[in-house]
Amino acid sequence: MNAPAAGWASALTRWSRCLDLAGVHDPRLRADYTTIARYMRRRETTGWLAIRATAPAHYQAHFIAGGALIHFNDDVYDRAPADRKTRNLTTWSAQVREAVEGKRPRHPMLRAYLHTAQTCGLSPQWALDQLEGMHIDIGFTGFTTEADYQAYVDAVTWPGAMITSGLIPHQVPDHDFAQTCRVLSDGIQRTDNLFDMADDLREGRMTLPTADLNRHGVTRRELALGVDTPGLRALLTAHVRAAREALERASRMFDEVPPEFAPSVRCLIGLYHHRLNQVVDRGVTIARTPVRDDPLTCLRLLASARTPVPA
Repeated sequence: MNAPAAGWASALTRWSRCLDLAGVHDPRLRADYTTIARYMRRRETTGWLAIRATAPAHYQAHFIAGGALIHFNDDVYDRAPADRKTRNLTTWSAQVREAVEGKRPRHPMLRAYLHTAQTCGLSPQWALDQLEGMHIDIGFTGFTTEADYQAYVDAVTWPGAMITSGLIPHQVPDHDFAQTCRVLSDGIQRTDNLFDMADDLREGRMTLPTADLNRHGVTRRELALGVDTPGLRALLTAHVRAAREALERASRMFDEVPPEFAPSVRCLIGLYHHRLNQVVDRGVTIARTPVRDDPLTCLRLLASARTPVPA
């Protein structure tokens, strides 16, 4: 952890107090939550700090359980040897299904998350849906049309968002809040399609629909090389605009959650607006070299998210 992040960490609510406030009193369950919090802190320090710095203390353990499960699911596949990736994901998916169906979980990640889902009133089916989406994602090479993209968001991105954002208490019916999370998923995925374009193209994944490239007269080669043409500029401008519009629509979440959760929502949506700003700054070169988050900027986003917005 870098020095600024360490400074923030020293000012956070004690973890044991967060567990008390979350109603996690069973010693084994407390140990499970502590294990996954340590994993999350190592694996995704920025995400861990965002939760610890912006979420209400009584919900931090639950958000960490959701975030840790998402990253652990990724690691099961991404960090396995090439010849074991699919087998590892299949084995883990079977463990999750058994746990959701009532068999006592063998892994602390599952014991903590299923307790969180039950406590927060979120169906554990979303965890199964997210893993099924990962199986779909394994063979993904690109979208042909906007409809293909929307189907991908439904199957892959939305379940992942529900595992985390779906945990937030809400003042609207569950179905309505899930739809807001779907809109947020659209904004997140559209941003990721641009922000991660260089990495995706190297892996053989085209995340902008080919129909859109054709409409603007852009070839895949021109996109990958960042050839500065009016068509490529128009293509990227259209996708940035679509991402921003989705994130702006997702801002209705502020009206759907209790005020104490506003900083977490503000931090999340603000991060993706910031990433779009970076995409705009890079322009047609975004496919040449990867775009990366700046840690200091992320810390500034955390600070601004914690600052109350004037009425």
